[in-house]
Amino acid sequence: MTTPIALITGAGRGIGASIARRLRTDGFHVVIGDIDHATAGAIASELDGDASIFDVSDSAAVDAAVDAVVDAHGRLDVVVNNAGILETADDVIGRVAANMMAEPGTPPEPISVISTMTDEAWDRMLKVHLYGTFFVTRAALRHMEPARSGAIVNLASIYGLSGSAINSSYAVAKGGIVQLTRSVGAEVAPLGIRVNAVAPGFVDTDLLSRTPPPFIDAAVGTVPARRLGTADEVAEVVAFLASDRASVCNGEVWTLSGGWAGV
Repeated sequence: MTTPIALITGAGRGIGASIARRLRTDGFHVVIGDIDHATAGAIASELDGDASIFDVSDSAAVDAAVDAVVDAHGRLDVVVNNAGILETADDVIGRVAANMMAEPGTPPEPISVISTMTDEAWDRMLKVHLYGTFFVTRAALRHMEPARSGAIVNLASIYGLSGSAINSSYAVAKGGIVQLTRSVGAEVAPLGIRVNAVAPGFVDTDLLSRTPPPFIDAAVGTVPARRLGTADEVAEVVAFLASDRASVCNGEVWTLSGGWAGV
């Protein structure tokens, strides 16, 4: 039996690493895509896979990396678009914190997320998340379409469905991924290729740990389940969508929010 090949971007740590471990358990040979040599190499070594070092926001680098995977293994069965960043400016955090600690009845200060955002910050968020997902998807489909098979799973976010007052560029980028998933899923469904997305809520990862504890506590307080999700829980849903068990799923967006999505 031929070993299926999976490429996971941003898999050097966090959710991406959990996804790589889960797919390895399912019998995939995993290719750990990441911009960080050390972390990608460590996970690849742990899972007896390959490390592929590239920046998802560089279309030429993406094309070369995806082509190299196919050249090395002769196929590409699953792609997981997980690479991403989450950046909230310190001054925005300070303004939100001040409003949270203000006396009841005190008029809130403007958070000023959009009005103070630079062109560079806006572009970076969209380039990594939305453009990166597009670049990798496009490169993968160039191989999956002739094969008439394959599965792509994109990491969106609950913010891509709801919006976010303090991470608007992130929410916009993730919202774009939601629509990219639905559009491409409809396009390639007749070819036997599936494109779906997972939209997690608040997940306990290194990325979230950089957020001040009061904000995490406040976020958890809005979740009906009263807890953060885990990277392994996200990986379980990704593994399902990557498998033939999800053969009827295409253009779907699966939320994992502890009930927050339905509030």
